[in-house]
Amino acid sequence: MRLDRTTRRPLAYAAALLCAASPIVSTSALAQANDQNDGEATPSGGGIADIVVTAQRREESLQKTPISVAALTGEALEARGITSISGLQSQVPNLQLTPHPNSATTARVFIRGVGNLDDQITQDPSVAIYLDGIYVGRSQGLSSEVAEIERIEVLRGPQGSLYGRNATGGAINFVSRAPQLGAFEAKQTFSLGNYDMFRARTRVNIPIGETLAVELGYVHARKNGFVENAGTSVSRFGDQRRDGYRAAVRWQPAAGIDLRYAYDRSDIADTPAFIAPVPLYPVNTPRPIRGSTAVANLKPNNVRAQGHNLTAEFDLGTDTVVRSLTGYRKIHNISNQNYFAGVVGPVALFTNRFDDSQDQFSQELQLVGSVLEGQLEYVLGAYYFEESADTHAVTIAANGRRTDRAVTAANTAYAVYGQATWSPAAMDDRLHVTAGARWSRDERNATLQDRITAGDGTLTVLPAGKGSNTFTNVSPTLILAYDFAPRINGYAKVSRGYKTGGFNVRASTTQRFNEGFGPENLTGYEIGLKSDLLDNRLRVNLALFHSDYRDIQINVQSDPGNPTRTDVLNAGKARINGLELDLTAKPTDDLTLTASYGYTDAKYLRIEGLNGQNIAGAFAFTNIPRHSLATGIDYAFARTTFGTFAAAVNYSLQDKAFASSGDRRMMLPGYGLLDARLTVSDIPVGTHNLRLSFWGRNLTDTDYLVTSGSVGLPTTVGGIFGEPRSYGVDLTATF
Repeated sequence: MRLDRTTRRPLAYAAALLCAASPIVSTSALAQANDQNDGEATPSGGGIADIVVTAQRREESLQKTPISVAALTGEALEARGITSISGLQSQVPNLQLTPHPNSATTARVFIRGVGNLDDQITQDPSVAIYLDGIYVGRSQGLSSEVAEIERIEVLRGPQGSLYGRNATGGAINFVSRAPQLGAFEAKQTFSLGNYDMFRARTRVNIPIGETLAVELGYVHARKNGFVENAGTSVSRFGDQRRDGYRAAVRWQPAAGIDLRYAYDRSDIADTPAFIAPVPLYPVNTPRPIRGSTAVANLKPNNVRAQGHNLTAEFDLGTDTVVRSLTGYRKIHNISNQNYFAGVVGPVALFTNRFDDSQDQFSQELQLVGSVLEGQLEYVLGAYYFEESADTHAVTIAANGRRTDRAVTAANTAYAVYGQATWSPAAMDDRLHVTAGARWSRDERNATLQDRITAGDGTLTVLPAGKGSNTFTNVSPTLILAYDFAPRINGYAKVSRGYKTGGFNVRASTTQRFNEGFGPENLTGYEIGLKSDLLDNRLRVNLALFHSDYRDIQINVQSDPGNPTRTDVLNAGKARINGLELDLTAKPTDDLTLTASYGYTDAKYLRIEGLNGQNIAGAFAFTNIPRHSLATGIDYAFARTTFGTFAAAVNYSLQDKAFASSGDRRMMLPGYGLLDARLTVSDIPVGTHNLRLSFWGRNLTDTDYLVTSGSVGLPTTVGGIFGEPRSYGVDLTATF
């Protein structure tokens, strides 16, 4: 892998950080520090605990997994007060999660600079999201409350053979906790905070005999927004009103058979986020607290995301497991947004209303095993996915012009894949050679109908659009790993990720919509080191990567006077260099120090405009801070008769980043956030234990933007501010 000067500079910075801050932890290690978890083992001597992950479709130690992966256990999420996917950004460098301006409940996910700003149902995301192994095709609702999560794994970089479902940027795996056989458990948590924040979470695990268990869970969360609506209808922008439900059953009717079924549902009735007028960088503006009196009839959003998951595992003996994953999910998403009412005139610059529906079905079969006395481990699989979706969007401009857009999408995907790891006995099982590939076929269909009503009532019906395309791809993976010592492992990896083509509902002409756009590909090169040192008191993980990004799906604005019309072209070529340095130190059994540093340098090499000229100089990668850092200090005090005291302080830092790919004037300023938490656990109350936590987020009350974008004005953009200082208390009872 070739590294240029822009990559060597942060390498020097990272080396200095490593030497000066040896007591620091890994983002990957947030989960590893001192949490007890199923499959997790704490080494002798009280060192840093390990964690078992399934990033490569089989259970293995995180430290033995030869890819860049960050893993956070449910205990780590709870200890840091992370209750939604958006909370991961401050914990995992080179992972960016921002809300979509039209709906803050829709998460835009970027890993190593690769992701999607748009949420069209005719386009797929660049980062694949999985819930218990089931691919989640649409991002609406991903900001919902995290239910009973056992572990979250963030796989950075193209996944190639095992996660080939459009995973050019990476994958995020949500692994829920399976019902526990033979043990009754109950857990109740209440949280109170400023802005009238209230959250109640209930979980009950009920064993039925020795082979069956049922788990029921419910979460209710509400919090007021920090921007008052001075207009009509809802009282505030950014209110959170959320309910989540989960029911799961686990049955082991015989030895070697494990059947798990789960149903989950999230109901979200948040009010729209406030789109603030923001000057061009570097001019700053304070965080708003009140909207305009011109806002009229602002309605809340309404999202329901739900799904069924059936996982069946059959242990055939001789180190062979057959696994079936069947999933069905559906979403109904109604979102509303008001842009700049009272800022540029007596009415909104424009208002949006989206009514989206989507349902999907997937079936995956896996064969996981090993032969040759464990020297050869393999994963074989076949995958089927189908989805249908439709949306009705209404946009009303300040001049009274109304656009009604109806879109449908119907997609089918097939894939077969295989990956094998050979550890020859002649090399004392220290060399590990992994090779794999995934064949994919995507069949894409979409329709479009625009109806435009002018301010005077004149109706124009544009020609209907209808597109149909089929794409195939083979994405390989090759990894060489070597165990230099029992707890020091190095690896080199090359893999290719593929993202299927699609259709653009904002195309400049019906013909361009019908033609659609083709797939993009990313080939990633990565070398890494994972090590546990000083009698397992210090963990150092380092990954350096180079990405060769081709046929990038680029949005090009075809009408300078109309920002709503863009064309998606496979006109891009780019390179992305970077690194992730994850460190963990546990100098004593009571003290854990953590830090993770991410560096990304992305540059477009070529973008062909509509006239064929190279216009790469006018474009920039969005949502990519060059530097990102997450640090933490966790300290457990001595146990008292009242309980065990523990304190945690976390600080995260984001460098500035471009907010628009086609306008370098639009920049998100850098910022830092300070959080803290004081916990008293094991409080004896009768036969039960209580845990009490006092917490604060953004303690310095920093004003910062989480996203911004063009609204068609020459010197003003629309931005969403992050939350101000918040604080509260959690009370948890375990039975």
